[in-house]
This record gives sequence, structure tokens and C-alpha cells, in this order.
Amino acid sequence: MGDFYEMFYEDAVTASRALDLTLTSRSKDASGSRIPMCGLPHHAADGYLARLVEKGFRVAICEQVEDPKKAKGVVRREVVRVVSPGTFTQTAYLDDRAPTFLMGVVLQTQPAASREHDRYGMAVLDLSTGEFTTAEYDGDTGRQALRDDIAMLRPREVLLSSEDDLRPLLPDAPEPAITTVEPWTFDVDRARDALTEQLGTTGLDGFGLDNRPAAVAAAGAVLHYLRDTQKAQLQHVRSIAFRHTADAMVIDPSTMKHLEVVVSSEGTRKGSLLAELDHTVTVMGSRLLRAWLLRPLCRLDEVHDRLDAVEELAFRSVERAKLREVFKSVHDLERLVARAAMGTAGPRDLLGLQRSLATIPRLRAVLGPLEPPLLKSVCAQLDEVPDIRDAIEATLVSEPPALARDGGAIRDGVDVQLDELRGISRSGKEQIAAMEAAERARTGVGSLKIRFNRVFGYYIEVSKANLHAVPDDYHRKQTIAGGERFITPALKEFERKVLGADERILEREVRLFDALRDTVGATAERIQETARALARLDVLTGLAETAAVYDYTKPHVHDGDELLITEGRHPVVERQAAHAFVPNDVTLNATTHQVILLTGPNMGGKSTYLRQTALIVLMAQIGSFVPANRAKVPMTDRIFARVGASDNIARGQSTFMVEMQETANILHTATSRSLVLLDEIGRGTATYDGLSIAWAVAEHLATDAGARPKTLFATHYHE
Repeated sequence: MGDFYEMFYEDAVTASRALDLTLTSRSKDASGSRIPMCGLPHHAADGYLARLVEKGFRVAICEQVEDPKKAKGVVRREVVRVVSPGTFTQTAYLDDRAPTFLMGVVLQTQPAASREHDRYGMAVLDLSTGEFTTAEYDGDTGRQALRDDIAMLRPREVLLSSEDDLRPLLPDAPEPAITTVEPWTFDVDRARDALTEQLGTTGLDGFGLDNRPAAVAAAGAVLHYLRDTQKAQLQHVRSIAFRHTADAMVIDPSTMKHLEVVVSSEGTRKGSLLAELDHTVTVMGSRLLRAWLLRPLCRLDEVHDRLDAVEELAFRSVERAKLREVFKSVHDLERLVARAAMGTAGPRDLLGLQRSLATIPRLRAVLGPLEPPLLKSVCAQLDEVPDIRDAIEATLVSEPPALARDGGAIRDGVDVQLDELRGISRSGKEQIAAMEAAERARTGVGSLKIRFNRVFGYYIEVSKANLHAVPDDYHRKQTIAGGERFITPALKEFERKVLGADERILEREVRLFDALRDTVGATAERIQETARALARLDVLTGLAETAAVYDYTKPHVHDGDELLITEGRHPVVERQAAHAFVPNDVTLNATTHQVILLTGPNMGGKSTYLRQTALIVLMAQIGSFVPANRAKVPMTDRIFARVGASDNIARGQSTFMVEMQETANILHTATSRSLVLLDEIGRGTATYDGLSIAWAVAEHLATDAGARPKTLFATHYHE
């Protein structure tokens, strides 16, 4: 309403408590009771929205959809969008370096079949960037994999069918918001139609979704929910990827936690592997590096491509420095183009997008002489989108306001009608000065002033001492302490002319800006491809910077079974230790060194040794150099780490129970290409029971013909 958003009845009571707003009242209802009301200023709405969403509320935003001056009766208002934890896209209040996922999960059961034949579908979409992926999981094993993926992806909001009891799959912390929808939302046929319409295709085979009904159902539900709540074309959602388990190394949430890959034991980014490796310059690059660490590669050729690119950039220090300098001018293109596509971008957002695209020629010039195939590929994907870049530059002023409705965003010379209106408005100031001089001459009052305020518009102010000289055509409007204010017919006619021009200027500017924003949104796909290429280049350059600064070496990643590390170091501990880090060697293979029992005193470094081995393997398979003098790393399908004590009191699980569950998972799912790290298994129970457990686990890992993974087993029980 006007410049305020206002809430009434129960909404007002709830919002006033959640936001510490003053609760007041307006008018009375049919029973004569006062109607509770609270409000917040339009310009501060995003901050209040962020607070409500953080508290788990879903907020419907209702706007005026017609001009109050042209409305007949009550001004028409409509809900223009619904904001929830999974659909909040205001970049100023999001974590720049992490995705904001909305997830849909569905269970498809087979009639009269056992639970082993159940199929689960999962889809995640980051509305702030347009990233859209989906996956399927089968049976009990798939159910556990789905639970692990949900914990790793950390969605902000999860859509569930009211018929499915899938809440046990969701993590306790951080707990996502849960939105229950009607079962038909996950209907496969509806979902397929919605997806083909959104993606602009006749089928889904090209996205790997042929014969993937559960994945299609989950993706369609997410898309339907967004269309229903955002009331906008999702022009930046034009592709979807199917997640194949075989494409990436599997690291379960427990192992991620024990290895402190993206979050340290303190629950923060600081002290994690991600914090130490992240030398990216752009926030897009930082988000991509996080994604690489969560899903290391399992294809040897792709690992080699990344390593070759990092090697080239590591040794080309001049070119690397130039690239990093250019990246400082690159904004968050992924989120800027998403805002443009959804119609929420402001003038400064589009200018940031234009300035980011303007860096592409400089990046290409630096990349030109570099030989690795991956860098050549990235260079080819960099599209400066010249038509969009030039249109923004030609349309917007160099320092525009945050919002188009604030006025002054459009350059002179862009639109003839706008220029004419501005000419009228600007000449108005000159006319006011001339009118003021004429009235002073006519009345003989040298202190007479013509002024303006929002209440009266333009008026003539005369001091008390000069009231005797006021002409008859002056109409008194207001008495003030120092004199009186008047209007004249000529002044009112001038006001109508000038203020009408100012209003039409603003209307015309908003129309021109909306047209420019729509043009940008229509080219979202091209800009997104460039954004992804920029992010990849930033990650590769950042990994090269890390390698050069921290004296890392290029690992030899191969398809055999030998893991050989000479003078390996823990990438986090060596940076934070107060004393010099003592490097260690590791040798593991399928024959003579398949299981290693690691012994030593408490605080002797056993756990650090286990973790550094796993982290070096993980780093090698994301394409990073590693902290070692020499490293020969086999392609590894899974890493299991049971290091340190943990419990889950909320689910009634003791330290010993959690330890046994994680150990059982390792024994059931490890393969000959897996790496297993176990630290003092069995210590959570009686000594002889613990010794028996440790002995049995070690013997199984060493002798089971179906697996025999490379294993580091730290224990005191040998004593």
C-alpha cells in the first residue's frame, strides 16, 4: 500500500513477533473489534523477507497491479510471488559461496513387490543460478544413497508428497524446511509435459531421462512448485542433468565430516580442506570448487585434463596473475542472469553483468597461447554476448540507482520521447527562476521565494513584513511562523505541466528498463554457458595458485592399484601447525601392502596420517596438485573414513552404535578400488569385545575375496 507492505489479522500478529515490529490496528471488523496491523517500508522489504525465510516462514507478496490514478474504486492487487527457504533469491542475503537448493523427493512403489523394488526419485534446483539436476535410487541400498545425497546437498527446502512418509530420510542438522504437496504434483505424465515445455524439447532422451520415471516425477514437481509460487517465466532454467553414480567418487556424509572436507569440526568453513584450497577470485568459482570436492571425478581422462590445465597455469605465473586480476572485475554472472530472467534484476545488476561480459576479450587474449585441451575448450565457451553487452552499455548510465523506479537509470539519447520529457522537466527549473524574478519585480518583495513540497506542490512564500504587498490574484494556502504561502493560477498551470512530465519520465524509464531486462533474460542460456566457463577457469587458476604458493606436486593418477605417496603432508594441518610439519610416506597396493596396521602413542599423529592419505587421493581426483614430494594415485571409487568419535543423541544412537553402523556400511559396500581408513575400531565397548571386533573387521578386509580394499587400520589392540 503506497510505499509500505502491510499485514493484517493473524499475519500481523505473527510478523510483529518474528520481526520485532510495532503491532497497531486499523479500522474495525464486522464485530466492531480493531483489526491488528503492522507494516514495513517497501525499500527495506528484502531484509525483513530474509529474516522471515530464515525462521522457516513462507511469505506471499501482494503488489498493486494497476495505477492508482487510473483505477476505478479499490486498486487491484495480486499475489506476485511466494517466497520460501528454497525460492529466496535476493543475492545480498544469500551465501555467495554455497548453492541454495530446492529439492523434490518421491517414492515409486511396485504393487505387491518387496521394498527392495522401491524406486526413489530426487531433483534439486538452485533458483538463484538455474542449476537443475535429478537422480534415481533403487531398493534399500538406493534409499541409503539417497539419504547420503540429501545430507551432502543440504537443501534449504524439500517437497514431499502427502502420501509418502519420507521425512526419516532428511537430516537432523541442518534441518530443511518441508513443504507437503498433493500427490498429483509428482504425476509422471504431468511432469514430462512440464519439463519438455520448460526445456523447449519434444522429449527428454537428450537429457538422459529416458526410462527414468522417478527422476522425471521429482523434477516435474519442483518445476510445478516454482511456476506456481514465482509467477514468472523461468528463462534461466533451460537444461537438466541426470546424476550417474559411476561418474563420481562416492564419499558419504560421515566420511566428509571425519575428513573435514567442506566444514571443519567446529562447524565452520575455516579449518576445512575447502578453505585451504579455495584461492578462487569469483564467488562462482568458489561454489564450483565446493561442488568438485563433493563429487571427485571417476573418469581418468577428465582427471588428466584438469591436471594438465592446472600444471600449465601453475608454471605460467605471469598469465596466471593476469587472469586473476581480470577476475576481480567479474561479478556473480550466474545469479545476475537468473535475476534478469525472473524479472527481479535492477539497473546495477545489469551493469554488473555488462562489466563482467566486457572482461571476456582480455581473458581470451591471455588464454590464446595456452595449449592444454581443457583450457582451449574453456576459451571456446567464453561468449562475450556483444549484443547484450552493447545494449546495456548504450542504455544505462554509468552509475545507475539500485531500482529503476528511483529514476535516472536511462541515458540521454536512448529514446526520443524520454528526451523530450526530460527537456520539459529541466526547463522547468529555469522557468521557476524566471517566474520568481518576475514576481519579485511585480510585488517589490525582494525576499519572495517559489518553493515546492509534496503536500502543496509549488507555492509562493512571503514573509510577514511584506504581506501588505501581496497582489489580489494570490490565493492564501497556509500560514506559517515567518509568513504565509500562496498559489496563483499561473503557478498551478506550470505545476501541472512539469509534474506531469516527471511522472511520465519515470513511467517511460521503467518501461525502457523492463524491455532491456527482458532482452537479457531471453539470452540467459548464452550468458549461463559463459558463466560456467568463467567458473571453471577460475577454479583451475585457483588450484594452480594453491600449488605454486604451497609447493604442491602434480600427482600421477593411473588406472592400476598402487597408491604411493612420498613425503606426504596434511593440507590443512601443515598450514595451521605452530611447528614444522613432519612429512610421511604411504604405500598401499592389492598384493603386499593391502592392509596396514598403524600403531603409535596417543597424540602421535595416527589420525592425521589417515586423514592426509584420504585427502591427497581426493585432491588428486578433483584435478588438484597434492602436498607431497611425489604421488602415484590409483583411481578410487569410494573413500571410507571412520576417524574420531561421534554420536547422534537425537536419534538415540551412542558413539559405539554409530561406530558399528558406519563400520557395517564399509564392510557391505567397499570394493577393491576403495580406500578404507579405520581409527581404533571397537574402543567404544569392553576391551575384549573391542579386540574381537577389530580383529574380525581387519581379517575380513584382508581376506574377503569380493572386495579387499586398500586399508589403513590404526589400533592399540596389537599390544
